Amino acid sequence: MGDSTENLEAVDYKTGIVTVLREKFPSLVPIIVSHALVILAWYLIVKFNNIPAYILPSPGATIETLFQGSYAWGLNTFTTVVEIYGGYVIAVAFGIGAALIFYWFRWFSLLVFPLFVTLSMVPKIALGPLFVVWFSYGVGTNIFIAFVISFFPMLLTTLRGLREVEPELLELVQSLKATRWQIFMKIQLPNSLPYIFSGMKVSSILAVAGAIVGEFIASENGLGYLMIQVQAVLDTAAMFMAVILLSLVGVALYLAIIGLERLLVVQGSRID
Repeated sequence: MGDSTENLEAVDYKTGIVTVLREKFPSLVPIIVSHALVILAWYLIVKFNNIPAYILPSPGATIETLFQGSYAWGLNTFTTVVEIYGGYVIAVAFGIGAALIFYWFRWFSLLVFPLFVTLSMVPKIALGPLFVVWFSYGVGTNIFIAFVISFFPMLLTTLRGLREVEPELLELVQSLKATRWQIFMKIQLPNSLPYIFSGMKVSSILAVAGAIVGEFIASENGLGYLMIQVQAVLDTAAMFMAVILLSLVGVALYLAIIGLERLLVVQGSRID
């Protein structure tokens, strides 16, 4: 009798966990299934088509590279994380700050904003060698490249959010002698959050691309640097593993942004 009760409690507990996961993460199951299907298809393609490992390694061979110390996965992944997250945080901070300045000072926006647009149109890969000449090799240069690539979307979306606040509401608080900073903190920032988070999502993707561009051009460590090194010896399994780790780093950043958005932004006003 006691065992039956314990079994029922265990079943109820497991059912409760599944229910909570479905309520909190309704899209979790399709995400897991889609990724599992991709891995399965990858495995079957390699197994039944006799594809050489230097063209397409199996999932097992790819995972095995994680346990080979010669790749220094820990150091290279940490370096890339610092570059991505460092450039991203700076881009978000400067993007919001620049948008606020452009909004407050219209004459400054008319003078400088067109210059920002022109600079944003320049291919960042073309600027990479110049950054190396100016700043030399290293993590700092790659952080700067990630910042440059991810900055402009943050600026645009934040500026759009600031301009979407109802003019009548602004006139009301201005009539109450509120300062610019008070208006921003109490009115504009809460109303701009959906746009800000939309820009943060786009910038997170670009920050990953920026850091890897920097590592391809000028780096002594990092996942991008490792990919260049193993490419020379056709170590495709290590290249695949580097891509997977890079994707996980980017996904972790993106999920963190979504989690923060759910805490701060009302669901109906989110911009997906």
